[in-house]
Amino acid sequence: QVQLAESGGGSVRTGGSLRLSCTASGHSLRTYCQNWFRQPPGKEREAVAFVTANGITSVANSVEGRFTISRDSDNNSLYLEMNSLEVEDTGMYYCAASRWTCGTVKDVTYWGQGTQVTVSS
Repeated sequence: QVQLAESGGGSVRTGGSLRLSCTASGHSLRTYCQNWFRQPPGKEREAVAFVTANGITSVANSVEGRFTISRDSDNNSLYLEMNSLEVEDTGMYYCAASRWTCGTVKDVTYWGQGTQVTVSS
């Protein structure tokens, strides 16, 4: 059974930065697409960024130019570098792995428990 553990969330002011980390245990995720999702207060979970098994990355339009996703397959880890944070970035951030499709909530195989990011003005 795969377990995903996120860390790095916290509270920052607008314009600040955070780096989220996700470490997987129990199984290599080298052949999986690895994703970051977030769920703003009162809203549905949404895709933020993903990296394919081949290393192709994609980020949502709302975070383009501010967030960077990366993975370290040797260490079964996933990262999300978040800069120029905005109030609208507030939410619970989830690490997730999907076997066949990237960036889609319904296709996720494994979820982490989430880490809270709060951005205040």
